[in-house]
Amino acid sequence: MSTNRTLGRTAGVLSATGALVLMATPALADSHTATVSVLHGVPDTPVDVYANGERLIDDFQPGTLAGPLQLPAGSYDLALYPADAADASGDPLLSADDVAVPAGANATVVAHLTEGGEPALTPFVNETGDIPAGQARVTVRHVAAAPAVDVRAGGQVVVDGLTNPNGESLTVPAGTVSADVVLAGTDTVAIGPADLTLAEGTTTIVYAWGSQEAGYELAVQNIDGSHSAPAGVPGGNAGLADDSGVPLPVGAAALAGVALAAAGAVRLARAGR
Repeated sequence: MSTNRTLGRTAGVLSATGALVLMATPALADSHTATVSVLHGVPDTPVDVYANGERLIDDFQPGTLAGPLQLPAGSYDLALYPADAADASGDPLLSADDVAVPAGANATVVAHLTEGGEPALTPFVNETGDIPAGQARVTVRHVAAAPAVDVRAGGQVVVDGLTNPNGESLTVPAGTVSADVVLAGTDTVAIGPADLTLAEGTTTIVYAWGSQEAGYELAVQNIDGSHSAPAGVPGGNAGLADDSGVPLPVGAAALAGVALAAAGAVRLARAGR
């Protein structure tokens, strides 16, 4: 199996001293809305998701992805509350303030655990540039309470030493493969194997999430519409993928030509702090 790494390893931008800013390219700036998906990767914790004090997602279950949501471009305070909370008047489980989402932007915000098991909110930009004929793009993101991992496709390591909360993208021949996640540098399987199918011209984002106590799982997000012209014919065995609906353990979102930068203030809060 041949692969082409199209992106360097990148982490979602979220820190105690910086704010997330999603910066759209001029080609995307004509829209008045932004596209945002939210993945719930914190085990055993149903939540309600609030944006600027208004409930955006109700009774959000672990392992599901909501979206894509079309939101007016602007700045958002995001907060997660227990699913049985009456409103947003108490202390949130997690929050991220001043999340600037400009027109045309598209991203996925992931609620997950850090390597050490602390809850976190990490936003990721989703790459959806043109994909060569007969190929597919796969992005792997580590958002589990676990040390570095290797991702294998067809028994071969295709992403090595991936740490939380980083991701890496590959361009691979369209097809089907048995994929698994192992502890970095070992054959110790943490997730899988799972038979996953890549369609030609699609971007598939695979999230490794969970914890040792609750178990590790995969969530898959599919993005269509990245065919290059002329479109190619799918062929071969490769990559990682799955079809999806929304919201399900697998979901969808889209973005082209978006970059991340940090400025302002982001806050992470746990209840009771």
